[in-house]
Amino acid sequence: MIVRRILDTDADTQAAGADFAARLIEQAATAARVVLLSGDLGAGKTTFSRGAVRRFGHTGAVKSPTYTLIERYQTIHGEVAHLDLYRLTDPEELEFIGFRDLLESCATLLVEWPERAPSLQSIAHFNVKLSYHQDGGRELLISQRLPTG
Repeated sequence: MIVRRILDTDADTQAAGADFAARLIEQAATAARVVLLSGDLGAGKTTFSRGAVRRFGHTGAVKSPTYTLIERYQTIHGEVAHLDLYRLTDPEELEFIGFRDLLESCATLLVEWPERAPSLQSIAHFNVKLSYHQDGGRELLISQRLPTG
């Protein structure tokens, strides 16, 4: 599956996250799905994630995990973990934040700044890339992967 869309507003970006989550819900996976979100600062990774978390059924606030590194949400479709790895200085820090436990306990992991831990590519199910579009707004590219690890 490859999806490419132009998103004109933050509302469009949240809606794209919700649409993506709806597809994940339809798949009804039995193991954790790892979604890697990449893009420049301010490109919309958290906004996309906010739409996804709400579509999974969370009704409260969806905060950026920039300072906490991880925000966890109990939803009607399983627990969702939203991670921001921007402040990681070494990929081995994933162990310290309990990444392995998250893989075992969460239905979906939304990981911003996966470039900070390149080994995540081997377990990723989806890559979501958000970038600034030349005509304004953002460009969204979603590709599905088969994990190798």
